[in-house]
Amino acid sequence: MALEIEQGYVAAGTSQGGGEAELPIFNVQQVRMQFNIASDFVAGQVANDVLILALATGRILRIDLESPQDIDDVDLPKKTSEVGLIRRMFLDPSASHLIITTTLGENFYLHTQSKQPKALSRLKGVSIETVAWNPSQPTASTREILVGASDGTVYEVYIEPATEFYRREERYCTQVWKASKGAVTGLWVDTIAGKSDLRRVMASTHAAVYHWVGRTGSKGKEGAAAIYADMLQKESPATQNATNVSQTAPSSLSISPETTNSVAGEDVARSFGWLSSQGVLTGKLSSSPSDSDLGKRILSSAKLHARSVFPETVSARGGRKLIQDPIQSMVLTQWHCLALAEGRIVAVNRLNGEVVYDQVVLDPGQSSLGLVSDQKKNSYWLFTAQEIYEIRAEDEDRDVWKVMLQNQDYDAALRYAKGAAQKDSVATASGDYLSDKGQYLEAASIWGKSSKAFEEVCLQLIDKNQDDALRKYLLTKLSTYKKSSYMQRVMIGCWLVQIFMAKLNNLDDTIATKGELAEDTSATGAESELKRTRNEFQEFVSKHESDLDAKTVYEIISSHDREEELLHFANTITDYDYVLSYWIQRGKWNEALSVLNKESNPETYYRYSNVLMMHVASGYIEILMRRNNIEPQKILPALLSYNENAGDTPLNQNQAVRYLNFVVNNMPDSPASVHNTLISIMASHPTTSEASLLNYLETQPQPPLYDADFALRLCIQHKRVQSCVHIYSAMNQYQQAVELALAHDDVDLAAIVADRLDGDEKMRKKLWLLIAEKKVKESPSIKEAIEFLKRCELLKIEDLIPFFPDFVVIDDFKEEICNALEEYSQHIENLKQEMDVSQQTAEQIKAEIAALDNRYAIVEPGERCWICTLPVLSRQFFVFPCQHAFHSDCLGKRVLESSGIAKKKRIKDLQADVSQGLSVGRQRLKMVQELDGLVADSCVLCGDLGIRQIDEPFIKPGDNVAEWAI
Repeated sequence: MALEIEQGYVAAGTSQGGGEAELPIFNVQQVRMQFNIASDFVAGQVANDVLILALATGRILRIDLESPQDIDDVDLPKKTSEVGLIRRMFLDPSASHLIITTTLGENFYLHTQSKQPKALSRLKGVSIETVAWNPSQPTASTREILVGASDGTVYEVYIEPATEFYRREERYCTQVWKASKGAVTGLWVDTIAGKSDLRRVMASTHAAVYHWVGRTGSKGKEGAAAIYADMLQKESPATQNATNVSQTAPSSLSISPETTNSVAGEDVARSFGWLSSQGVLTGKLSSSPSDSDLGKRILSSAKLHARSVFPETVSARGGRKLIQDPIQSMVLTQWHCLALAEGRIVAVNRLNGEVVYDQVVLDPGQSSLGLVSDQKKNSYWLFTAQEIYEIRAEDEDRDVWKVMLQNQDYDAALRYAKGAAQKDSVATASGDYLSDKGQYLEAASIWGKSSKAFEEVCLQLIDKNQDDALRKYLLTKLSTYKKSSYMQRVMIGCWLVQIFMAKLNNLDDTIATKGELAEDTSATGAESELKRTRNEFQEFVSKHESDLDAKTVYEIISSHDREEELLHFANTITDYDYVLSYWIQRGKWNEALSVLNKESNPETYYRYSNVLMMHVASGYIEILMRRNNIEPQKILPALLSYNENAGDTPLNQNQAVRYLNFVVNNMPDSPASVHNTLISIMASHPTTSEASLLNYLETQPQPPLYDADFALRLCIQHKRVQSCVHIYSAMNQYQQAVELALAHDDVDLAAIVADRLDGDEKMRKKLWLLIAEKKVKESPSIKEAIEFLKRCELLKIEDLIPFFPDFVVIDDFKEEICNALEEYSQHIENLKQEMDVSQQTAEQIKAEIAALDNRYAIVEPGERCWICTLPVLSRQFFVFPCQHAFHSDCLGKRVLESSGIAKKKRIKDLQADVSQGLSVGRQRLKMVQELDGLVADSCVLCGDLGIRQIDEPFIKPGDNVAEWAI
């Protein structure tokens, strides 16, 4: 068994309210049943995509619309002959609970997880007309629900499924209210302001609709006693009565489905609809303020859609007549009232009463079981005895904005408008409406978002002298232009600057003259408005700085003499050069440094370096030391100017020296001009101390980064002797350094310089002789001079004697002479010992040479040549102490291959002489010995020749590589 929804419309529909849409707002789809049923439908309900069908046979079909192929089949516990036909069914919004009532007053309860309906014994004999489910929508039990009967009685029932056979389903069943006349046709309960104990109850009869607001009883255990009794009996309901009541006319109470406004993202207040003989009364179920008059406000603002709203029908004679009682059933959608009128589905917009859908669905004379709505899924269903129809709402709120626009509810219209064209229409109409009421400020902000002609709006506001509204309009309009509309944005931006300046000037004039702005408005109000306008201008500049032409804005603000605004604009666009110039001209040095600290352009630092060094040198240097993009050589003129005016300021407080020291210590590649400037300042300083200059010179690398000639001239000019000596030393001109030190009677300094020549003893001794001459001549005693000169171990007493004066007696340096003689004597003794050792070594070498003639080596039988691998005893051979043996020809060939050109030529010449017999006797023997000496000088495998061949490859060009294969 299965169900299938037929796609498409039952007939061609029309949409009277949605002209721009190709499809109607509502469409009817017929549900095809793929299974056979034995009888007609007698009732139907839909909730949360669950379809419940009741058959005349007493069967109940439960169908999940998401998987319609699975159908649950449930039968009543008794035969229809005993309990009657199923008359009505009531399904809660979550599709968890089902109450069934029959024509004989029998009532049953079926839980979604149960397969067997249970009789509600306490409701036996009650003809149920309506049920108000608990607003919390519980699934395990119904909790407190209200049941309306055909006799006008309202019961509160608490139903909880029970597994025990003898236990009743309902915990209690209590009568809580009774209508004065007629049946209760509708009930509804919901919570107010999210409080579970503050609830709203609505009830309807054929003659009236009632509204209660109050707190429910919550004492004791849940489910132990009724909670609505006190509320419904003690509170007086708000009532709306109907006239010309017909007890036979259909009557019902319908609530719009649960929904959220997807456009605005807010919960939409639900609506109620009361069907009576007069028509349909609809209204908003607002929940605030939640006082006792809430019901009166709701019912007084409700709107009645009379029967005349619903269409006429064609009579049998061809004329048209008004149907006297056309509405057979009614449900509410979010925005419409959906009614079944003589076989037609008619949808009426609740906001304006217009018919937006009118479609014939049923055949003439065909009866229906009524309309029902799925509160969760926003779908609507029509049941007949043989057929099921689904009514779908497609884009139901498409025309809501038009209705709200006609009702001048512009905020709501803008929320529901879709697309730029609709929103523009709402904005234009809203702006015109506010303008007609004189609310130009509000109109300006709305016009700014519309497509209304720019010139028309501006001229209208200018004619009305609405400068504030014009400013607001331009600000709003500026935010709507795209970034690509650069010219329009710049023009509007500059115009706004002009308007702001004029406004600020007017406010300043008002404050200055203490005049009245308007009635009941004093200058105190102008001061607050001035502050507010200035803040608004600053926000405008910060937000739209890219839309402002700097040159034009400077001219506009300057023409109005607005210095504060001028500075704010310059700061906003990061034109720090302008702001810095402004503060410098006014001598605001702290403000100038604060601005300079934000500047990153090095040119600004160079441009104002002179004036800042003159007035705020310390702060300026602090900022310079934090910048890594400054070229120090471009600051040098300012540093020199500062130094000229620094006077006797100590070097450790001189800001120029401070900065230059920072540069040379942290910038290894700083140019020579920086070093030269630092030397110039320190050398020319009036202090007598050379500590700072010497400390700098001693830290310089070799070669130094400064110009040595320039530094030397400066130091000589300013008599910086120690520095001059250091520079001479750095230039390796040690003699000039020593002479300069001695010329200024600084023997200790000269000695220090001379001792630096550790590697050149000759030069060092020469320098010490100069020092000795100076020391001997100036020393008060010869003994003291000799003690000083002992610092150099190269000086001997005989080197110093020529410097002594003629009248010096030998007693003054007798001890030194004796020490010198003892050293000479010891030196001579050492030389003798060395000569004895050398003689012994020579004799030992001679003995070893003589022993070489008797040295021999043993060659074993089968020993092979290490070159050709043939037996070495087969022909003349050589054997070495390393036990390597070679044939003489093999060895000679190998030596020739590896020898140099000269040696190779000599061997060949000797071989030729010996083989040709050109020499005989002693001469021939001498040649053979020379040849043997050349060939057998060393082993070719482990001697010098073998070592030289260590980097040669094993396989040489021309060798057969295959021989090396493994």
